[in-house]
Amino acid sequence: MLKILIDKVGEYKKDTILTPLFMVGEVALECIIPTVMAMLIDNMSSESLDPVFKYGGILLLLATMSLFCGFSSARHAATASTGFAKNLRRDLFYKVQDFSFEDIDHFSSSSLVTRLTNDVSQIQMAFQMLIRMAVRTPLMLIFSIIMSFRINARMALIFLAIIPILGIGFVLIFLTAHPIFKRIFKKYDALNNSVQENVAGIRVVKSFVREDYEIEKFNRASEEVRKDFTKAERVLNISNPLMMFCIKLAKDLICAIGALIIIRTRGSELSAGQLSSLISYGVQILVAMNMLSMVFIQINFSTEAATRICEVLTHKSQLTSPENGIKTVKDGSIRFDHVTFRYDRHSDREALSDINLDIRSGETIGIIGTTGSSKTTLIQLISRLYDVTEGAVYVGGEDVRDYDLVTLRDAVAVVLQKNVLFSGTIKDNLRWGNKEATDEEIERVCRLAQADEFIQQFPDKYETMLSQGGTNVSGGQKQRLCIARALLKHPKILILDDSTSAVDTRTDALIRKAFREEIPETTKIIIAQRVASIEESDQIIVMDSGRIKEHGTHDELMKLNGIYAETYNSQVKGKEEE
Repeated sequence: MLKILIDKVGEYKKDTILTPLFMVGEVALECIIPTVMAMLIDNMSSESLDPVFKYGGILLLLATMSLFCGFSSARHAATASTGFAKNLRRDLFYKVQDFSFEDIDHFSSSSLVTRLTNDVSQIQMAFQMLIRMAVRTPLMLIFSIIMSFRINARMALIFLAIIPILGIGFVLIFLTAHPIFKRIFKKYDALNNSVQENVAGIRVVKSFVREDYEIEKFNRASEEVRKDFTKAERVLNISNPLMMFCIKLAKDLICAIGALIIIRTRGSELSAGQLSSLISYGVQILVAMNMLSMVFIQINFSTEAATRICEVLTHKSQLTSPENGIKTVKDGSIRFDHVTFRYDRHSDREALSDINLDIRSGETIGIIGTTGSSKTTLIQLISRLYDVTEGAVYVGGEDVRDYDLVTLRDAVAVVLQKNVLFSGTIKDNLRWGNKEATDEEIERVCRLAQADEFIQQFPDKYETMLSQGGTNVSGGQKQRLCIARALLKHPKILILDDSTSAVDTRTDALIRKAFREEIPETTKIIIAQRVASIEESDQIIVMDSGRIKEHGTHDELMKLNGIYAETYNSQVKGKEEE
């Protein structure tokens, strides 16, 4: 885990190294100051101000140098920690981009968002503390103890006696807080999931007037986080009174024993100035111990965050491009060879069972079936969004697992059920299909998708700004824009997953007519609920419970008088009654 995280320092190694170096300078100077202060106190007299000017000047110089070192250390630490967090967040995001649907299902989208935001922030704070406080604290302890022994060994033993009290207290705090911190991250995921679901489905929430229910659900998740944080804070807050007790105990012992030594030895063993410096070193030692406890607590809190982040960074996706993968897709032919698929490889439940299907390049295939019949699952295997559990899927005569993933997915354009548009102009959104597309190409595919007509009615036409998710266009307009975007890829296989459900039957017919005439060589797979959308297809597949129940042309399936005929008759009869 440490090796993975250290690699993310990257180009910020210089700042990472300079931070502790300047910190060493600051600590050394701070530890010299009490000794110089002791000299000033011991050499002060009513006869001359020379010692004041001499030692005062030295103290001013030391303080200025210490300030410079502290400022430089803080500046480099800020640069190093923020740069480290940037690299870590970037690599996490890049890793997630390579995840398959199965990988995202494994982690959950809300958990991935928490890891990219909160967990990275925790590690950033821990990293900054490590290169600053984790260096300052032990050095301050060592230097202050050494200087204390140089002044008076017997008095320095007081500090050594108090340090174990603090140490034992901090260890107990650490052991008690760790399990609580571990729970907090999982509850953060639940809280984030609640917020994410609410924001994504805000229209549904308001339509059903379920704001109170969502507020209650959020409050429950928020309360769980609050309870655990309260427990953790109660445990951690014990460190402050323990620290103050030890500081006051040390001061009282030093003052009492020091005064006794000064009186008995008349200053020969311990002077007033040395007593003052011992008090200063005592405070430095105990404050360093308190800072050490803070470092341990932050590391403790961040260890779980680091573990969660490394889980993502080291996750081996089951779906990867093979070495020397095929770089060319010959044509749009598709073959399913005894394909069985399970979303959970350890489950007995099959989403698809023994699928056998041959599709010639350029054919139009219609797929129909009840909700939950695994129509979408079937087409997701073509572009290898999931891998088959058994059997094989062939595209262009080659197993999809032998293709370079980018090559395969560039050859397959999928317009999914959930159409997504991004904030930006219509033209920007369409160029997701081909970033090099010319204005003429964009207008051509929009005419094919029957989108040009409504775009021309906007005041800014193709420069019209779309809001996030395309909420300022209708469902049918959104679907047509997504179809146009897919066509810009010039795919060998075009898959429409119920992507014309929001358009009227006339527009649907015009889109299919344009496909037949303008892209005859492209294999077209249309999943639909309306029989009218697929009845002219070269092949029609009827799916039920993850199996192909019927397969043939419209006329052949009508003669079977099965599921397809029943669906067709019910829809035609419904139209006639209407």
